[in-house]
Amino acid sequence: MPYIKTKTSTPITKAQEVSLKEKLGKAITTLGKGEAWLMLEFEDNCRLWFRGENDDAMAMVEISLFGKAGADRYENMTKAVCDILEEELGIDPEFIYVKYEEIDHWGYNRFNF
Repeated sequence: MPYIKTKTSTPITKAQEVSLKEKLGKAITTLGKGEAWLMLEFEDNCRLWFRGENDDAMAMVEISLFGKAGADRYENMTKAVCDILEEELGIDPEFIYVKYEEIDHWGYNRFNF
């Protein structure tokens, strides 16, 4: 039950969105989850500020995960996310935050896990 919300200060084309979907779908296996249950949200052209400025391309990525993963898995996922956003959108990893949230209760299809 992973959910990844990606906010970028840059535009995202339809082709880039499809590529991001595919690459994040593969990367989520780093956390022991599969693409079959992955939900993604993309919000582009956000007015993001970092270090008091907004001149550089930047992103805020929030990853919600049903259950838990080890610190090494989160480290690998952060690297994967940064690599993907740099490759697809040209965002320098220095301007990317990745936030994780471990969820104990997750509802789907009229019931909870």
